[in-house]
Amino acid sequence: QVQLAESGGGSVQPGSSLKLSCSASGRTFADYGMGWFRQAPAKEGREFVACITCSGAHTEYADAVKGRFIISRDNAENTVYLQMNSLKPEDTAVYYCAGGNSTFVGRPIVDYDYWGQGTQVTVSS
Repeated sequence: QVQLAESGGGSVQPGSSLKLSCSASGRTFADYGMGWFRQAPAKEGREFVACITCSGAHTEYADAVKGRFIISRDNAENTVYLQMNSLKPEDTAVYYCAGGNSTFVGRPIVDYDYWGQGTQVTVSS
């Protein structure tokens, strides 16, 4: 079992940057592929944002964030990050950190076994 806790959300203007963090506790963090998802206001379901393998060697991004967001992890600190640049109003959502019991995780939500409580990101002028 692993517990996940997100932080770093907030309210920013379009074009700004934010860095989300997700701290993990419990089992060995390096055993888990990690991902970020988001759920926009008034939308059903969580949308894939980015994922990273256990070692950090492979990453994958949703088309909507490719080139603007960067996922990374520090296994020594049991933390995964999401650097968000050039934020747009359509990035407004609750962002969730997720962990999967596998080296390789991807876009499907079923790849993930553990979830944080989420952190709100609001982008508006």
